[in-house]
Amino acid sequence: MLSNDILESGSTSLAILGTVLLACSGVVITYAAGGFVKSQGPDERDAPLRSGARVTVVGAGRMGLPVSRNLAAAGFDVVVTDVRHDVAGAVVAGGARWEPSATAAAAGADVLVTVMPGIPEVRSVLSGPGSLLGELPGGAAWLDLTSSSPLVMREIQEDARRRGVAVLEAPMGGGPDAAATGTLQLFAGGDVATFRRLLPLLEVIADPDRIVLVGGSGQGYTAKLLVNLLWFGQAVATAEALLLGQSAGLDAEALRSLLANSAAGSDFLRHDVARVFRGDYLPLFGLDRCVEELDAVTELFRDCGVPAELSEVVARVHRRAAARFGPVDGELMAVAHLEELAGSPLRPHPVTGR
Repeated sequence: MLSNDILESGSTSLAILGTVLLACSGVVITYAAGGFVKSQGPDERDAPLRSGARVTVVGAGRMGLPVSRNLAAAGFDVVVTDVRHDVAGAVVAGGARWEPSATAAAAGADVLVTVMPGIPEVRSVLSGPGSLLGELPGGAAWLDLTSSSPLVMREIQEDARRRGVAVLEAPMGGGPDAAATGTLQLFAGGDVATFRRLLPLLEVIADPDRIVLVGGSGQGYTAKLLVNLLWFGQAVATAEALLLGQSAGLDAEALRSLLANSAAGSDFLRHDVARVFRGDYLPLFGLDRCVEELDAVTELFRDCGVPAELSEVVARVHRRAAARFGPVDGELMAVAHLEELAGSPLRPHPVTGR
């Protein structure tokens, strides 16, 4: 969904808070020059998943549909279910089997994969008396690719383990294009044995060099929330800086280039701001979902007792944008709101010939 190199770019204050929050969540990490180092586990694998295994995918949206296509193409027996039955044709065209009943789809699966829009949707299918976990045979695994809250998911994960279902979270980095090409980034959290068992599946949907076992359960969710927090924070800070510069008479593009090649440089300045200049606010993810994730991470700050003054500001800016625009698609709609408040969109001066 977001820039995958964001952990290595700007927003130093947010990065420091994020590192503390990971430590609070129990993540054991090593930081080297290139970034976080993959966790190391035992050499032996625990029955790696093989081609032909029955994989049920719950969710056939922008991300779930290409994920299911890639799994089917890799030889897995893929069954897909979704509350929207109008996606059945696209599912079948992608090589998977369609099952309108989520209960029937989950029954007998080797792996249940949830690719949902957000936290409420995951809870709706995996908590309570109608939980799909109850349909899985003992020894099955549940893989959650949804960006979610470790606090909310903890109870569901514990329920899965009580039922004899192995658990791995692996929230995704990258958008629909990366999902289609099988080059997602995955922030995995869980035990090493389950990670190794599901690795053949993970390597189908993601770039093998960008699959990282961050730590235990809940820590993959935490890492992904921090990626998003940093990206949203950079969006707000960068927009405010550019709006001020433009108001003071500086050309937006000239200022962007100057900042991108300074100590304040970031991937957001180098790549994402160009979208804003074109009036493209990344309509690949709902603004309400952005707020949902920011609320989840600020709740985690409170749970860990870590100060989050800057993070709270970032969340508040996005809540105000959501109140203004509603649940529209657009990861950068908070920037659109700041432009509206400033009375001028961020647009470079037109280039004129001599």
